[in-house]
This record gives sequence, structure tokens and C-alpha cells, in this order.
Amino acid sequence: MLGAENMRKTVPAVSIIIDDLGEQFEAGQRALKLPGQVAYAFLPGTPFVAQQARAVHRGGREVLLHLPMEHPGGKLYPLGLSQKAPQEELRRRFAAALKSVPHASGVNNHQGSLLTERRDPMIWLMQEIRAVGGLYFVDSRTSTQSVAYEIARQMGVSSARREVFLDAVRAPAAIARAWQLTLLIAQKRGAALAIAHPYPETLAMLETELPKLKGAGVRLIPPSELIQLRGNDRPRALRLKPILTLARRTTNRAGPAPTIAVAAGAKASRP
Repeated sequence: MLGAENMRKTVPAVSIIIDDLGEQFEAGQRALKLPGQVAYAFLPGTPFVAQQARAVHRGGREVLLHLPMEHPGGKLYPLGLSQKAPQEELRRRFAAALKSVPHASGVNNHQGSLLTERRDPMIWLMQEIRAVGGLYFVDSRTSTQSVAYEIARQMGVSSARREVFLDAVRAPAAIARAWQLTLLIAQKRGAALAIAHPYPETLAMLETELPKLKGAGVRLIPPSELIQLRGNDRPRALRLKPILTLARRTTNRAGPAPTIAVAAGAKASRP
């Protein structure tokens, strides 16, 4: 018979992150009622972030900082990261954003289709995440040209990347197809990471489908566990430019294995 550890590795697993929380009370409350180990990503400095993030933590589920980043043609959030800001200002914004989201165990990007394509800002961000210690990073892949996941791995930051946006198209039929794609990836590759948003259409689908996972032989796991499942691949060392090497405290975490680059609507991913 397979041991418990081997069973966990062989049973397909799905990890789901609900993004954009903290701004809307009712949508957030409904999202928090989803069953199982769903993870929740909160925008910093939003009206309901503290209350709802603490509720997630009390329920034994994972909280992420949904960190705003620069993207073309859009307004940047007050605590968002921009390539034009001086490094000390970026450091201040990141620290303030992280402080505003209680119990955050991970970080993923909100928007950022411009910034995540730039190596130097991503090197800097991973240095900051590593210096804090105990955080993982999820690349939301709002751009197919993102280098964030690659750099996180190279710098020894525990990390994963989004494979499916469940609601890149909000029509119920499209959301259902994206959910089936998520399950297919999990069955073929052992695990899949999907990102969703607190839309009524998305929440209705998840309320119906999540209770069926156990009967279908699929586990719902938090992002940290998905990263552990894929943690046998070690990143190559990254040679930092001297100007970007900061004399700061560091806490290294094991780097994960790569995920597969399959996504619903990847070409036109959500910002």
C-alpha cells in the first residue's frame, strides 16, 4: 500500500486563489464561505481587508497580499509598485502594503503586466520577499512575457504560477470550461493552480463544484502545499548586478518546480 505521503503526491490536487478581495463587503463575505482550502488575496489598504483577512486566518486558510503593480494605460493603486519610483519608495510601499494585510503568508500580483516583464524590478521584489521571510510568491501571469516566476525560483523564493483564470470571461459557460481545464491539468500534471475573482457567476460555480472534488478523487489544497508538491526542482543561481544586491537580512526558502504554461485566455489575461 502507498503511504500517506505518497498518496498525497499521487492524488490530483487543485489550488484556488480568490483575488481582488477587500474592496467589496458582500462579495467578500460570500467568497469566504466557500468550502475547503481556498486561498484569498487581498488588495492592500482596502476598507474590509483587515476584518476579512483575519476571518480567513481564523478559519485555517491562507491569506495573500494581492500586490498592485504597474500596467499599461491604467491607474496605479496608492500602494502599487511602479518602475518609475525610487527604490526606497518601492520598499516603503511594499512594507506598507504587507502591513495592511494581516496574516499574509504569500504575495501575488494584481495587474502588473508591465512591471512583471521587467527583470530588475522583479529581482528587487524577490529580494524584499526573501528578506521578510516566510512568504511565498505566486505569479498571476497577467502577461505571457512575465519573468516574475522565473526570477522567484532563481532567487530561492518559494513560488508558483497561475495556470488558469477561471473567469477571464465571465459567462457561466466559459467559467465552466475553465474549471474543466483546471481539473484536466491537475489530472495530467498532478496539480493545478487557478485564480478566480468574487464575481457572482464564479462564486456560484465554485459553490456547486467544490463539494464534488472529494468524490471525484481531487484534493483542494492551499498554494503553500502546491508549492511543496512541486518543490523537488531547484532553481539555477541568479547572478545579481551589484547595484541591486541589498545588504539586508535574508531567509531563504526552498524553490519550487516549474508549472506548465497552460491557461484559459492566456493571451488576454486579466490585468
